[in-house]
Amino acid sequence: MKAGLGVEEEFHVLEVESGLLVPRADALLRRLPRRSFQAELHQSTVESNSGVHTSLHELYADLAGLRGRLDAAASSLGLAVAAAGTAPLAPASSGHPTADARYRRMVEDYRKVADEQLICGAQVHVDVPDRDTAVRVMCEVAPWLPVLLALSASSPFWQGADTGYASWRTLLWQRWPTAGPAGCFPTAADYDAAVGDLVRSGVITDPGMIYYDVRPSAHLPTLELRLCDACPRTETVVLVAGLFRALVTRARQRLLTGGAPVCRGRHEWLRGASWRAARSGLEGTLVDPETRREAPAAQVVRRLLDRLRPTLEALGDRQTVEALARQALTEGSAAQRMRRTAQQEDLLACVDMLIAETRGERRHRGPRPAGPGRVPYPGTGAPGAFPGTGATGPSSGSGAAEIIGT
Repeated sequence: MKAGLGVEEEFHVLEVESGLLVPRADALLRRLPRRSFQAELHQSTVESNSGVHTSLHELYADLAGLRGRLDAAASSLGLAVAAAGTAPLAPASSGHPTADARYRRMVEDYRKVADEQLICGAQVHVDVPDRDTAVRVMCEVAPWLPVLLALSASSPFWQGADTGYASWRTLLWQRWPTAGPAGCFPTAADYDAAVGDLVRSGVITDPGMIYYDVRPSAHLPTLELRLCDACPRTETVVLVAGLFRALVTRARQRLLTGGAPVCRGRHEWLRGASWRAARSGLEGTLVDPETRREAPAAQVVRRLLDRLRPTLEALGDRQTVEALARQALTEGSAAQRMRRTAQQEDLLACVDMLIAETRGERRHRGPRPAGPGRVPYPGTGAPGAFPGTGATGPSSGSGAAEIIGT
């Protein structure tokens, strides 16, 4: 039986004309059903929550529908929303915490780390039968999670500057005391004891502040992927969700049959693998989990697909996932598309592209006239000159309907 899966997506709230973050989440949420949308730490972010699905086609339709409702509500207020790890135009003063006691305490305790939490991620939940299974599966899937980060990378810009990274959000996120690889725990009781120690130490206030790359949900019978950037294109979210469910399913089967190797608890290399994925995205090299050596990103993605092929076949997801992966490798990461647009035009055009892709479109509204808000590309290389790629042409389009079957 297929495990159910669901997705939480975070979106930047933007002023349409300037492309800047604006603290208007409360106004936006008043026009949306609270069962599906909620506030986040800062008022410049809103989160959507999908239903639980066993079909990737149904998940895609649900996510697209949620984005449509969010876009309609934003448009009625003269706003727009964009799914990306960071907003290209986010001034240092953009942070406006949500009026919530828990969020206020986080701001007081973590200061600039919380102030600069102007980032958006996509979290994927996959059903598991119990917490012991969830904790044991964590260790098995962890080596491949940086590959999913590379597929999602969408945050090359921070406060109007090119960071040189495909996912700068990852570097900002890893400043939290519990962010990063989870390590291994023999049982759920061991995991819960470790979380309890962190709470009692005062480092975090509650289990919800465990920000491991993957974790058992604090309130649902799921294993939760937390490593990925928010993705402009809905089909990228579906690709990541399909791969993560296949990883979890394969790990569960290996645990049941005794095929999973005994973990030796040495996960130090995983932080380096995540850094490499954040630096390069799909346009450079990744750490191959099987060899732990540097390899071209496309080669590592294909190795993951080969590893998961029987599981994807059994789930009925192989055709969809492999087609979406081919598309991602052909067209490059969102980070590359953002850089290319900024190089050819400017950062405001990059914001336009993000808004359009979040809506399900593939073309932004075209060059804007010169004037206030025009921010030239802040990089120093020639157009398209990013390590590991020579692709400089425009995206060929999504093909999502053909691939996902909507």
